[in-house]
Amino acid sequence: MSKGVIKKVAGPLVIAEGMRDANMFDVVRVSNQRLIGEIIEIHGDQASVQVYEETSGLGPGEPVESMDVPLSVELGPGLIASIYDGIQRPLDDIMKVTGGNSLKRGVEVPSLKRDRKWQFDPTVKVGDQVEAGDIIGTVKETDVVEHRIMVPYGIKGTVKEIKCGEFTVDQVVAVVSGGDKDTELTLMQRWPVRKGRPYQRKLPPQTPLVTGQRVVDAFFPIAKGGVAAVPGPFGSGKTVIQHQLAKWAEADIVVYIGCGERGNEMTDVLNEFPELKDPKTGKSLMERTVLIANTSDMPVAAREASIYTGITIAEYFRDMGYSVALMADSTSRWAEALREMSGRLEEMPGEEGYPAYLGSRLAQFYERAGHVVCLGKEGREGALSAIGAVSPPGGDISEPVSQATLRIVKVFWGLDSALAYKRHFPAINWLTSYSLYVDNMGKWFNENVSDQWMPCRQGMMSLLQEEAELEEIVKMVGMDALSPTDRLKMEAARSIREDFLHQNSFHEVDTYTSLNKQLLMMKLVLAYYEKAKKALEDGASIQGLLKMPIREKIGRFKYTLDNNINSEYQAIMAELDKEIADTMGKEDF
Repeated sequence: MSKGVIKKVAGPLVIAEGMRDANMFDVVRVSNQRLIGEIIEIHGDQASVQVYEETSGLGPGEPVESMDVPLSVELGPGLIASIYDGIQRPLDDIMKVTGGNSLKRGVEVPSLKRDRKWQFDPTVKVGDQVEAGDIIGTVKETDVVEHRIMVPYGIKGTVKEIKCGEFTVDQVVAVVSGGDKDTELTLMQRWPVRKGRPYQRKLPPQTPLVTGQRVVDAFFPIAKGGVAAVPGPFGSGKTVIQHQLAKWAEADIVVYIGCGERGNEMTDVLNEFPELKDPKTGKSLMERTVLIANTSDMPVAAREASIYTGITIAEYFRDMGYSVALMADSTSRWAEALREMSGRLEEMPGEEGYPAYLGSRLAQFYERAGHVVCLGKEGREGALSAIGAVSPPGGDISEPVSQATLRIVKVFWGLDSALAYKRHFPAINWLTSYSLYVDNMGKWFNENVSDQWMPCRQGMMSLLQEEAELEEIVKMVGMDALSPTDRLKMEAARSIREDFLHQNSFHEVDTYTSLNKQLLMMKLVLAYYEKAKKALEDGASIQGLLKMPIREKIGRFKYTLDNNINSEYQAIMAELDKEIADTMGKEDF
């Protein structure tokens, strides 16, 4: 182990001398308090150490010891339902050790509990050939998640010994003989956080990650294995959207990273998730969730590591063949940590003081998402979808973090403070947002929902676009100056906004909408517009068409339970035809 001494302390940055034998990104222990840090720069025998704990009180001459391993996470049973800080220290265990609610410096607690035993059931037998990624057994981690124990990367050979029974994470459960050496396998493996976990190949993003949020699924869908950004000003609902996606997205595992956000927002997650019923299993949502709580009052440097810690854990579950949704809230706080460390290293600043390599670091993070064929002989598929919130100051997305993110991601859900002030949630602006996955997923929607899905989506988007153009005229000369056809367009677009896009996340029915129900809602709104437009051409009164009582039923269709939607849809369509006919003064239409 390389040992040196502190030369200088500058906030979370410590300059250490005598570290010639150390390596980049090695974990180090700083001072007699053994604070944890990571080497981020080396010049000769001087190493710059990013310390992940409070450095006040440290001085020159105190010892610095390299552990000769990169910053790594422990991967094994016990991850699910855990709450970690940015460097995978379990916050509940630290609280027991320190006897209080505050983090104390230098506390060393293993990430996975060493005293808890897990029932291991092998899926291979002695004499079987195994390679990296093969599943050798399973552990029932929660009622919802089956933890698949995999052969670590770089190991290949014949199973020489395999056990069954209850074991702790560091006890040997199998021995693999390869070449001239035997390798002992435990339930746990380690992986360096800054290195992506390997896979066989990436697959094209063609399957949507169904979220139950209408503006997302119908207008701006994200693919399984896709990447999305949610930029928006304070109070526009970034955290609420991420909570909704964590609750409802069609993912087996959720990894939620609270990176530099306020403690009260993380507290909401900690209070809500255990009480939330998972719609698929009926169990608590925490039984398939890993939380990384690295709030704004924790050391700034640890924010930079928290993103990598979270995505490495997410990749581990992806390698088991699961669909994983990762929420990072927010990457702006992570970029600010990068900016602070870059400034202390006296690097040449880029735009607005952010480091010049900001874009490449963001790209390295997002490119670890994807729909992949995992390692192992069976060729199982796993998906990791990454959704990053961005908090631009004042909502100005021309700032560097937003712009660098937009160059990378394929889905942009632009939050609008004007919509949020009108209490229109989710406050995703339908004119500025986009999804580059739509064309790839059109075939999936046609085959799995209906061949009317894409035409309905296009019809609604066209109406909203035309409404935006007509609004400019209305602002200048008033609504009465519009032709009856244009007034009908405005009303149909208002129905799309208020009845379809507006979604109440606190309503037990409206909080989640299945794809079939979304299709019927689109068809109802468009049917009203098309039938009313034809009636208008045949001489019907615009006032009569706008005041039809059926419009309220179309608006309230979103609150219909899924088992009643087809009969309710038929009833509304029949009533719509009748009211249109009444408006025309005819018996049938």
